[in-house]
Amino acid sequence: MMTSFSPADEERHRGVHRIKGAATGLLLLVTLVYVLAQRAGNSGAGPWSGYVAAAAEAGMIGALAGWFAVIALFRHPLGLPIPHTAIIPTKKDQLGVSLGEFIGENFLSQDVIRQRLRTVGISSRLGTWLAEPEHAERVTAELATALRGALTVLSDPTVQAITGQAITQRADTHEIGPGIGKVLERVVADGGHKWVVDLVVSRAHDWLVLHRGAVMVAAEGGRPGWTPRFVDKKVGERVYKELLRFCAEMRDMPSHPARDALDRFLTDFASDLHSDMDTRAQVERLKSEVLRCGEVQDLIASAWVTARHMTVAAARDERSELRLRVRASLLSLGARMASETMLRNKVDSWVESTAVHIVTTYRNEITSLITETVAGWDAKHTTRKIEAHIGRDLQFIRINGTVMGSLAGLLIYTVSRALGR
Repeated sequence: MMTSFSPADEERHRGVHRIKGAATGLLLLVTLVYVLAQRAGNSGAGPWSGYVAAAAEAGMIGALAGWFAVIALFRHPLGLPIPHTAIIPTKKDQLGVSLGEFIGENFLSQDVIRQRLRTVGISSRLGTWLAEPEHAERVTAELATALRGALTVLSDPTVQAITGQAITQRADTHEIGPGIGKVLERVVADGGHKWVVDLVVSRAHDWLVLHRGAVMVAAEGGRPGWTPRFVDKKVGERVYKELLRFCAEMRDMPSHPARDALDRFLTDFASDLHSDMDTRAQVERLKSEVLRCGEVQDLIASAWVTARHMTVAAARDERSELRLRVRASLLSLGARMASETMLRNKVDSWVESTAVHIVTTYRNEITSLITETVAGWDAKHTTRKIEAHIGRDLQFIRINGTVMGSLAGLLIYTVSRALGR
């Protein structure tokens, strides 16, 4: 069903009525002229009456023919079911099909789309436009608004559940042992783990210095019940001194045997992560247990919330690093597109391929939309709306028919009189 008449449609409809009145008035005028000319001729007014009567008679014929042609488009003349009249209301659906086919063949074909896009030169225009700072800023602001809107409407619990499930499923389907082994091999080979060892040993030494009493108590706590207390104290002191000496030596000696032993252990462990199936299975079991831990799932959920809040805040702040980087990237892209032919050709090719794919894939849906939309229109309302849009021009067919008919009738009568003499 088409929508009701708009104020503009009503104004057009009134214009059609005015010009229709003018065309009808002209028909009445030539009819009156014909009657008066015939009466004057019968009264012996002279030869001129014949010329006037012939012109007026042909004008009436032209006006009536024009009236029939125009009225036949929208309704049956005089209400008579004359064949091939009321074309628009009776042929509305066929017109919709023809319109859809016409648009599909002449506007939605590959050749037309490619030729039009090449003529437009989208990449060149877009590059020149984006190279202007105010335009790049405008696009950045629009992108930021769209990003904020998208992130705002997303439901946190839903996204958290989806994110947690996606991460868990992806981790379950990918074995991490060989990957960890490869990274560990590279770290050990490059000596990247040494600063970690240095940090741990240094902190351990400082802790022992500060917590001598706690270490002594711990060492004495494991003594047998029958040993004298002074012996336990000596053992505790000995254990503490050995621990302190060990940490100090490891801290100060890059070639300490314990460091070498640690390197060998890490190298062997990295190799086992590659080749030892038991080690790999243990890593997979540990991975599954960690992923299914409630604290880890809560961490994934909180990570999404934090990331969303940070992104929304960055998109809102005009001077944020995110917006500054996007703006700089757009300016750079615009400058490159305006100056680099290869990039312009690549962008144009991508745009053409995308447009052609969309058109060829959805052409039937587009034409069907036109056909089905027209088929759903009310015939009477459609006729009235079309008449409001083109009826004024059609009424000039009646006026032109009257004028041209009169001239043709006058010419024919004049030639006939000349030949008759």
